Amino acid sequence: MDRSRVAEVFPELTSIDDQSLREGVADAWTTAAGDAGVEDLRTVPWLPPTMAELGIEDEPLVEHVRDVTAGSLALAEAVLTRRDAPLSVDTVVAGALVHDVSKLYEFNGMDRTAVGDLLGHPYYGVHVVSRAGLPVELAHVVLSHTRRTAVKPATLEAEIVRRADEAAAAAIRATAVEDLREA
Repeated sequence: MDRSRVAEVFPELTSIDDQSLREGVADAWTTAAGDAGVEDLRTVPWLPPTMAELGIEDEPLVEHVRDVTAGSLALAEAVLTRRDAPLSVDTVVAGALVHDVSKLYEFNGMDRTAVGDLLGHPYYGVHVVSRAGLPVELAHVVLSHTRRTAVKPATLEAEIVRRADEAAAAAIRATAVEDLREA
């Protein structure tokens, strides 16, 4: 898989102005797909254990990442419309695009791998984004985007991605339950 195929799957890449950041995000996905033997990112499931538990048959990771990216961008734009906040839209979009990149290592189809059992995607994600040469701010977004770590968002960009991820995951769960407290 090359950068152009990643760009086809994630057209949001084009909204990242910084070329090195845009290329680094594409490289993170390219490397992860190559390492995991994934030929088509659109075939990777979102979160197999949760999908099985809730009876969700088909929920692609790509769609979740794109939802998180859209939600993150909307939140960032809303913040910037109302206040002069210290916020990098490039970091928000890049962080949203890579927040779950290491799920390619965490699962093999619907089965959990050793990375999933022993580390989990937020921890291994730091390795993936660092390996792609992405800045530490993106590693922080990856590490703090979920409650599966004790790391809380220290930047506005990380907080935005975390909130968008929570909302996107809740939207998926809402397709299977009437009351989100049950999921």
